[in-house]
Amino acid sequence: MYINGKWIETSQKEVIINPATEEEVGEVYVGGQKEAEEAIQAAHHAFKSWRMLSGNDRGKILVKIANEIMKVQSQIAETITKEMGKPITDARREVASAAAYLEWYGEEAKRVYGDVLPALDTKKQLMVLRQPVGVIGAITPWNFPVSMITRKLGPALAAGCTAVLKPAPSTPACAMEVFKCFERGGLPQGVANLVIGDADSIGSEMTSNSIVKKITFTGSTKVGKLLMRNAAENVQKVSMELGGHAPFIVFEDANLDDAVASVIGTKFKNAGQTCISTNRIYVQESIKDEFSNRLAREVHTLKVGNGMEEDIEMGPLINAAALEKVEDQVTKATESGASVVTGGSRIKGTKGYFYAPTVLADTTDDMKIAKEETFGPVAPIFTFRTENEVIDRANNTPYGLMSYCFTNDLSRSIRMMHQLDYGMVGINDPAPIVPHAPFGGMKESGIGREGGTSGLYEFMEEKFVSIRTAEK
Repeated sequence: MYINGKWIETSQKEVIINPATEEEVGEVYVGGQKEAEEAIQAAHHAFKSWRMLSGNDRGKILVKIANEIMKVQSQIAETITKEMGKPITDARREVASAAAYLEWYGEEAKRVYGDVLPALDTKKQLMVLRQPVGVIGAITPWNFPVSMITRKLGPALAAGCTAVLKPAPSTPACAMEVFKCFERGGLPQGVANLVIGDADSIGSEMTSNSIVKKITFTGSTKVGKLLMRNAAENVQKVSMELGGHAPFIVFEDANLDDAVASVIGTKFKNAGQTCISTNRIYVQESIKDEFSNRLAREVHTLKVGNGMEEDIEMGPLINAAALEKVEDQVTKATESGASVVTGGSRIKGTKGYFYAPTVLADTTDDMKIAKEETFGPVAPIFTFRTENEVIDRANNTPYGLMSYCFTNDLSRSIRMMHQLDYGMVGINDPAPIVPHAPFGGMKESGIGREGGTSGLYEFMEEKFVSIRTAEK
């Protein structure tokens, strides 16, 4: 762990398992409430001086850290692949994305503007200042174990906050690699602290300690709701990026080659283990057979295996529980009438938590796979007839994070972007996420935004100032 500028050892260790081989790839020291409290105190002390630096000076440090990350891009990428299974080429892209968030927020730190308001009374000067909220607690997931750190800490540090980070238990070494870059980049001690260990005790300390002014979390909706309840005790601000159940809508006028390639990218990257993965593919009835056949042919050729091999396109699921969840959804779907077009089972004869890339046809809205996030490499195809019908069905979920729509009708595109109840909509675009745009969801998919100026302001308070001038 990294607390107050020092690497900390404890009396306890945990083993890290490679999901592609089921072999031990390392072990890390772990802590709990005691280490979390120490980290919060360190962040509290560092906040006094960090907030007083100019945005320009804070930004220069963030840009330097981004450069340090890119110097060791290959090393960090290998750590990602060994800890959570992502193909090495995708892992390298994630590292580059992580650096891009720090670079963008490093530049944006100098552009935190306030407002001057017109006063009704000419003897008054009215202003709005934007200032950092204080110490923040950040909890990050395993599926993007590097970029999720910088997407949270980048804007927080740029705003002038200090931070305590708890990474996912599956990917602690990824977080350690990032914090080594923080150290080499010259981040002052205590500004960012890393606590690895028991989720309950560390999370409870974050939400119960009145020093912590904001919680930012990416993970399941269930855990997000728990954190929100706990955070209410001290009226902490929260940003929650929670579960998703993204619809992918294909109209009959869409470019089918483009739509099929985009489903591959949004469904099977990271073995379907992302919150913005396609979960429900709605295909207009007139093209269902052609689309299904094309998709199945492409999916069948995907090369699955240990992500350390350069030509691997899909790696394993994160653990045995994840594998069992995917198996259960497919089994229940087929028992209810769905048909397997390709895949449909775990890959046998090899170690690791591998499930074959799968396409299901004849799926219906009453099946479990239509209602629950899969978080695995299964693409269920549903059919629809009309635009109004598919809008209602796509929106009929408590989730509202990402949605995709493929059509060459401009008017329809505009109607869809307004009527899909999702925080993000990709129209003919399977990869819309960029550092300078807001990322976040509606409904039970979360609160707040990451990325862009919206993400920066999530870590700031607005302070209104009224100055009454004296008479001459």
